[in-house]
Amino acid sequence: MRDDARPLAVFDLDGTLADTAHRQRFLEGPRRDWAGFFSAAVDDPPLTEGVRLARSSAEECEVTYLTGRPERCRKDTLAWLARHGLPEGSLRMRRNDDRRPARRTKLEILKRLGQEREVRMLVDDDELVCDAAELAGFTVVRARWAQVSPAVKDAQERQGRT
Repeated sequence: MRDDARPLAVFDLDGTLADTAHRQRFLEGPRRDWAGFFSAAVDDPPLTEGVRLARSSAEECEVTYLTGRPERCRKDTLAWLARHGLPEGSLRMRRNDDRRPARRTKLEILKRLGQEREVRMLVDDDELVCDAAELAGFTVVRARWAQVSPAVKDAQERQGRT
């Protein structure tokens, strides 16, 4: 079967495939250190349940990664995916200057993907992204296997950062 005929399995990174617990400290307190937060992503341990799901999904689907990380993190993110043996797939990232909430940026990209191909599922840890995707008719797997701090949740929704 040609890849462009296979359905897509769309995976978030932070909190879904990558454990961000060690870098959440950069977002706590009155001054958030975004450069530190994103540069520390190279050291994220993989989340076993998410990685297993991505690998098994690759048997029937083309895996696509959809993250709120800014485009400037592309090189490190691709290296992280390869280092942890995740399936090859396209990587959709936030523009460096895009500060819209994750539920808007991700849904916009998801809808675009859905016009071109069948989206079999979205796997994401952000409840608001999941809610928006379900309302738009997508099948969602809620990644509830990692602890996400309130600072990261705020960054996803109010600050348009991850």
